[in-house]
This record gives sequence, structure tokens and C-alpha cells, in this order.
Amino acid sequence: MNRLMILILALLGACSVWLLFSAARAETVSAPMASASVQSTSERNLQATTQLDSIVLGAGCFWGAEKRYAAIPGVLDAVSGYAGGQGITPEYRVITQARYRMDPNNHAEVVRVRFDPAKVSLREILMRYFESHDPTQANRQGNDVGTQYRSIILTMNPTQAALAQQLLQQYQLALSKAGFGKITTEVKPLTQFYEAEDYHQDYLVKNPNGYCPDHSTGVKFSPDLAAANIDNRPLLRGKHILVLEADGYCPYCEKFRKQVSAQYKGEIPLHYRTASQLQGLSVKTPTWATPTLYFLENGSEVLAHQGYIDAKQFERALAAFTAGDTKAFALAVKPASRLP
Repeated sequence: MNRLMILILALLGACSVWLLFSAARAETVSAPMASASVQSTSERNLQATTQLDSIVLGAGCFWGAEKRYAAIPGVLDAVSGYAGGQGITPEYRVITQARYRMDPNNHAEVVRVRFDPAKVSLREILMRYFESHDPTQANRQGNDVGTQYRSIILTMNPTQAALAQQLLQQYQLALSKAGFGKITTEVKPLTQFYEAEDYHQDYLVKNPNGYCPDHSTGVKFSPDLAAANIDNRPLLRGKHILVLEADGYCPYCEKFRKQVSAQYKGEIPLHYRTASQLQGLSVKTPTWATPTLYFLENGSEVLAHQGYIDAKQFERALAAFTAGDTKAFALAVKPASRLP
């Protein structure tokens, strides 16, 4: 009996070891499968730039500025904060100290504006920015004096900076004509945005009768500039290809221009537009991703594709559009990894 028990125990031990080894091996094998799943999901990601943009603006006390930007349709949120300085702690109790009052290294009170370019353009936001304060006052807005109140635009990319400089020069002409001096607004890249303390956020919502002075000059941009519309009437007749691009930086848009549309020599006209330049056209595919390719006939969308496609895919898509073959179009723009 003792020998039998020893034999049984030995067999049970061997089984246990085998089960543990199998479980460990199963875990080892399952890991690459999980990685493969993640990889295939990544490959399915849309090769497009999701168009939610942001910019940081300083126009004096951030309480009123935050309220004005938040009220613009298409703005998703406006957050008060500090930026533009160096070597000084980005806290309200610090930047307001007398020793930093005129220090050029002090942080400015700013608002980070996050917006949907499909609903409001950066151009419109910047125009409202200039019109809502007095950019000719250096390091002050009214009775608020100090470098923390300076007029400043902190950009995310060179495209934003170029547009800001362009509008600054245009607004300078309007201000000079109205008898105002030189604009002092700084335009430079954002290095770091520091969110302000909680009690500063939505301050005028919490305190409806709080401090909110109006330092605007009353000078407006010209109505023609404010409209900034493009004539789409030529697109209302016949077939056209429209490439929707971003109002700001879009790497996939640049890639499509360089690798695809720059080589296009077809008979169907190809146009570039942003989401705010589609007046008079009938498109159904959402404009939140760029590039988006719209194949139009008499001003209406016939076919469309969100995201980047290469030159060969574009040729096949164009052939399908010309032939009116919806199934061939869907196959043409399908990523290679998803083809049967």
C-alpha cells in the first residue's frame, strides 16, 4: 500500500507540474496575439487629422476674455491660465507681486481657446480677439497695469502664426485710420500653458457682477474681410474634386498635396477648401477629419472619403467616380491591409 500511495502521489505531482507549465505557455503564447490585435486596430485608424484646434490668447484680465471666447459658437472650452514668461512661478499670488509688475519675464494672464474649425475658423476667433481689447496699450488694459496684462498671441504652429501676423497688419490699418497708435501684441510660439487656479475658472459665471471691463477700441475689421468667403459658383456645374484641408496644420493634408494632387493632370478640376469655405455646396460626409475628398457633381456630393489615400488609390477612385461605380469606389479607397 505504501508503494502504491507513493506512486499515486508521484503521478499527481507530475500532473500538477504539467498543468503549471501549460498555463505558463498559454500566457506566453497569448501575449503576441494581444499585440497583433492592437496592431491591426492601429492599422485601421483613419489616416486623417481630427480637426479640434486650440490657441492661447492674452488680452488683459482673463476673466472677461474667457467669458467672451466661451460665448463664440464652435468654441468647445475656454480655460484661464498663465503663459509667455520664464523663471517666475505661474501662480496668481506670484505674478501679481509688485516686483514682477513690469518684468518682461512675467507670465501673462491668458486663455486657452479650444475650438472646432468646422464650426468656427481661427480667422474669426483672432478677429474677435483683436476687436475685444485695445492691442495698442503696452503692458496694460485700462487701469490694469503690468506685464501680466500684455497683449499676446501664443501659437501652436507656423500656420497660426502667419495668420495672426496677417490679421495684425490688417487691423493695424484699420486702427491707424481711426487714429490709434501702433499695435503692441506679441506673436510667438507657445512653450507651456499653465492652467490657473480653480477659482479663476468660469469666474464671471460664478460671480455675474464680477470685474469685467471693456477695453475694446470700437474699431472693426472690414465686412469683406470678416466674410472671407470663396466663390463656389464654378463648382455648381459639372464634376469636380474637392479636397478638404485644415485651417491650421495638417500633416496628412501636406502628404496628399505632395504625393498625390501635385502629380494630378486629369480633366476634372481639383479644388482645395477648408470647412468654413463650403458655402453653396451640398456635402453629407462630416468635415471633422482632414483631408476629406469630395467628388461633386453640380455642387452636390456623389462620393467621399475621409483620410489620406495614395496616388494609385486616387486614380482608381477617380475612375470609379467617372464611371459612377459606387462599389468600385469603396474598393479603391479601402486600405490595403483590409482588402480581401
